Amino acid sequence: MGLVLFPGDGDNSSPDVSWPYSGFAAFRRRLAETEGFVLSEMRGFGGERPWSEVSTALEPLLDHPDAGGNDLSPDECASILVRLEAITDQWAREGDDQLLRQQIEDARQLAGVLRLCIEKDVPLAFL
Repeated sequence: MGLVLFPGDGDNSSPDVSWPYSGFAAFRRRLAETEGFVLSEMRGFGGERPWSEVSTALEPLLDHPDAGGNDLSPDECASILVRLEAITDQWAREGDDQLLRQQIEDARQLAGVLRLCIEKDVPLAFL
């Protein structure tokens, strides 16, 4: 069982990115750490810290329920994409452990899906 993020264009042949729930959680934890905060301290993730106390273009992705929730708009995708690509480049320079390599690949796949959402002007859907 897992999570799939894909363009909400109705085209089943569109690229997607998928994770087991535990893998998506680890991916988001690393993104949050790169942005300078601990995800488990945030509301909705076991903590009490409000999202208004952090500033990141990744908030729509980080503060999204694994199951359900609204799709992300093309504008949100564009904002996320710019920051995600910068983080992916940073990660590629930082290290070479197996988990990090997998998360870099996941980030690149997600960037491709985000790019398609922007180009087609469709939302990013979560399933």
